[in-house]
Amino acid sequence: MRWSPLVRSEYRTVLTSKGAWILALLTILWGFRPTYAGWDAVGRNITIGYIQIGVDLLLPIGALLLSYQSLLGERTTGSIKFLLGLPLTRTQILFGKIAGRFVGVGTAVVAAALVLAGIGLFEHGTFGLLPFLGTLVATLLLASAMVVLGVFVSTVTRRTVTAATGVFAYILVTLFWSQIVTSLYTAVTGIPVDPYDAPASGPLFLALRLTPDGAYNVLTNWFLDVGNSTELFHIVYTKLAPGISVNAFVVEAAFDGGGPWYLHPGLSLVVLLLWVVVPVALARRAFTRGDAL
Repeated sequence: MRWSPLVRSEYRTVLTSKGAWILALLTILWGFRPTYAGWDAVGRNITIGYIQIGVDLLLPIGALLLSYQSLLGERTTGSIKFLLGLPLTRTQILFGKIAGRFVGVGTAVVAAALVLAGIGLFEHGTFGLLPFLGTLVATLLLASAMVVLGVFVSTVTRRTVTAATGVFAYILVTLFWSQIVTSLYTAVTGIPVDPYDAPASGPLFLALRLTPDGAYNVLTNWFLDVGNSTELFHIVYTKLAPGISVNAFVVEAAFDGGGPWYLHPGLSLVVLLLWVVVPVALARRAFTRGDAL
């Protein structure tokens, strides 16, 4: 592949930066949280839960910060002229940027996941191989979605401050996504939403899982077999425990049965894939048709 040197260059850029390894270290430190609720929920698979906890908050932020200057940095330094002078199409340049950044971020995150797995293995013993592999694949899908989103921001912006503002806005929206969705739902339907006793509304629960991190949690909770929710695994378990009321949206707690078909956890894989495909298509359109300089 003619664009493989560009992939290697981007990969080295990520892995030689402090940011990638700070992300890995923070994922380990944030993720390792042994709790009674976590152990009661999944037993030895709490090790896999450590990965979910560490990745849920930190990976989206870290991957965006490591990707949003991929093309923007070339513009601000002027090296975009050299890049466009290579015997590569603009599509190949874009894919090379995405692939290199993804491999770099993915390497750091997988390293963190393996360290957490080693700690869990030492502390708790063996855990389920299939749930672990499924969680690892879901983690890489989340990483790819966030890298693609970061490269998209880098493609459509011309100033660093604009790109940084866009990244910060995305982080804020996802952090407060539950409050945004419930407020909009109440405004449209006139039905107040109490997370302690959520209404059995399919559209409401569907909207909650449309963010990459929400879809990731739904998938990994499915692998851990704790319940259908965008919340962390131990919160889902606590919500479904008899006689306990928790501020969380869990399908099994709101619906009699499993809820509508479109709330099946497996469909969150489609959500993650859409977060990969759509920004790639938009970034390609902008980069190939617009002025790259």
